[in-house]
Amino acid sequence: MATTVFSSNRSNVQVEGETIDGLQALAFRVVTEQDNVRAIGVAERVGVVFGLRVVQGELTIRSANFKLDGLLKDQTSFQLVANLKQDDKTQRKLSFDECYVLDKDFNIGAGGSSLTTYRFTATRLVEA
Repeated sequence: MATTVFSSNRSNVQVEGETIDGLQALAFRVVTEQDNVRAIGVAERVGVVFGLRVVQGELTIRSANFKLDGLLKDQTSFQLVANLKQDDKTQRKLSFDECYVLDKDFNIGAGGSSLTTYRFTATRLVEA
């Protein structure tokens, strides 16, 4: 099976329909609670029970983003959409629903360039 390589130059990320300028990176992971089912007299699990699933993500942006700053301050829910593109034919859309900004880190380097990392959670991730 061939590998699909999405281009960061063709892709974009939007918050509430507004494209994020200066985006350097989007990273996320889906975390699902998991408990082992035990059996008496056996040292191995006999099953698994799954629970709450959440999405944890980060956006790294050159300089800062006033929209995300406002969402952090107001603790307002938002939708984040990542439009990933390899070419005009190969595309994938990731929709992060009911997001909240958890916190942000600001960093300015010796060269004068600044980066802000916004961490967020989402209720669900829908991939199309």
